[in-house]
Amino acid sequence: MSSSDGVLAVITARGGSKGLPRKNVRPLGGLPLIAWTVRAALEASCVVRVVVSTDNDEIAEAASKAGAEVPFRRPTELASDTATSVEVMAHALNAVSGYDRAVLLQPTSPFRTAADLDAGFALWQGSPGAGGCVSVCAAVESPWLMYGTDRRGRLERLLPEPPDGHRRQDLPKALLLNGAFYFIDVARFLAEQRFLFEDSLGYVMPVDRSLDIDTRDDFAAAERQLMAWRGRIPKTYA
Repeated sequence: MSSSDGVLAVITARGGSKGLPRKNVRPLGGLPLIAWTVRAALEASCVVRVVVSTDNDEIAEAASKAGAEVPFRRPTELASDTATSVEVMAHALNAVSGYDRAVLLQPTSPFRTAADLDAGFALWQGSPGAGGCVSVCAAVESPWLMYGTDRRGRLERLLPEPPDGHRRQDLPKALLLNGAFYFIDVARFLAEQRFLFEDSLGYVMPVDRSLDIDTRDDFAAAERQLMAWRGRIPKTYA
């Protein structure tokens, strides 16, 4: 498979996490956190190359041991709290050129599987002209029932009155980006500098596999979930 036929997987993992220090190499189920994402990418049929963008030696070593390539190091200015994922991805695509399609993978989503990647890619390829496909999950709480306040502290709806009343089962379906993957057309991404296009597709994942780890509590939740699954991510779909 040539670079024009398959997908370049870019795993972004900086070393300076403040919410949970060393989270990308913290052991989860006996593996460094980043290894779960490397393994999913390597096992996906649609992916032809897996590279990691990092500024950190420990992360680079863990990623290499898991089977990913670390062909470059991320510049210091792109490893700060203010650097955006768009900037980091653009740097990686310029460093590893020659690919028409790519997917951004965050190591903080360990329960995304190779099957999810292949299904998301198939969904995208089944819709010619779409700029990409991103992973989503059902919103636990409906935004149609949420309120803000005005300057006087009075409640006001964030969204208009629900079209079919307030019964939860009648409310329009709400989806959230879960951060597990972002498939992109490379040329369009570089031109528009964004991951989500107006015609991007949404691949729905189950809520229990949509955990995004940012804090110690998130990591503890991941450990409990993995224990409940007896150490193996189930092949379940939304």
